[in-house]
Amino acid sequence: MTLERKLKIGYCCNVHGGTTLDEVKANLQRYSCEVKQQVSPESTMPIGLWLSQSAISGLGNESQAHIDNTHSFADWLSERGLDPFTFNGFPLGDFHQEVVKHDVYLPTWAETSRLEYTKKLAVVQSMLLARADDTAAFQSISTLPLGWPPVHKSLLFDEGREFLKRCATNLHTLVEFLAELKAESGNHVAVCIEPEPGCVFDSCDEIVRYFEEYLFDCDSKLADRTREHLGICHDVCHSAVMFEDQKTAVEAYRNAGITIGKVQVSSAIKMNFEEDAVANQSKLNQLSQFSEPRYLHQTSIRGEDSSGRFYEDLSLAMGDQPGFNEEWRVHFHVPIFADRLGQIETTQAEIDSFLLAIQESGTDIEHFEVETYAWNVLPDEYREVSGDLASGIAAEMSWLLDRVQ
Repeated sequence: MTLERKLKIGYCCNVHGGTTLDEVKANLQRYSCEVKQQVSPESTMPIGLWLSQSAISGLGNESQAHIDNTHSFADWLSERGLDPFTFNGFPLGDFHQEVVKHDVYLPTWAETSRLEYTKKLAVVQSMLLARADDTAAFQSISTLPLGWPPVHKSLLFDEGREFLKRCATNLHTLVEFLAELKAESGNHVAVCIEPEPGCVFDSCDEIVRYFEEYLFDCDSKLADRTREHLGICHDVCHSAVMFEDQKTAVEAYRNAGITIGKVQVSSAIKMNFEEDAVANQSKLNQLSQFSEPRYLHQTSIRGEDSSGRFYEDLSLAMGDQPGFNEEWRVHFHVPIFADRLGQIETTQAEIDSFLLAIQESGTDIEHFEVETYAWNVLPDEYREVSGDLASGIAAEMSWLLDRVQ
């Protein structure tokens, strides 16, 4: 299909990490430059930068040294033809430590440290693009859906009200900061909240309610600024794991006046269990290879009667024998060019469903970011299919570019 609009399509650099700026640059040199050589040798290539709190500490505008460091980094990126069109502001700490799991949701949006980190990302991103003479560009930063629930999700809008209010206060403070940044520099930055399975918000219905009751329910000036500077980062993998219909999600955001500022193009694991116990055990054995200790792999299960179960991690789901005619969907970002991995299927078709939904609705989205951060924890036999990491990422980029151009 062809999307008739100006698009920026890149990949998220959280796949190769780095907790210091020097490590970030080394990985960009090693991987991003190689991806560019394969995908976009004659033109600039968009990338989604991930800068941890420690990596970004020496950047910004707090001092002349910070400014000089930021300009130097901008020049370094420009010399290599890398365009940091979007930032991933979800993981604040080390996203490649031995065990990440629930730590990735800390700090929450109820804490000022999350606010200050995100403000700094906005400043640095604006400075990088200004240095590249790209100040007119729309800039996006994805962020976590407030955090992991402090109470049972069924009680979130009751017993969790104080948490939701504190988060809204910090988000409104961010909005005012971004409005001032735009007035001073002309840079339009939108921070895009990314629903994720099991988190405070993991579906379009929940987050639309939050926008309407907590973020838009304020004075008209602040509400208008909120619509301009806060939006949604729609992760196709996350939506698919929750069995969310892509068209329904697009329409829900559109009807509520919430902008989808960024899309993370990603694919999840899908496994259908049928009325064959032997075959099901074989599938379960293969699925067990994806139960690993670093990341959380939330798992949704739906029966033929539409009944469902949810597990925080695949390791917990593995203790529950699959029923006949059940479908399991697992939050494990697998290469988007793969429609199956052995007996395991993927939710690749959901990507096409989403692209069709925005095409039919005329939803205007500029930023698309391939995000398969789990490359490094894929079982060896699947990671080796595409060769090295750069070649795998390049194959994903090419697959998506073929889909939209």
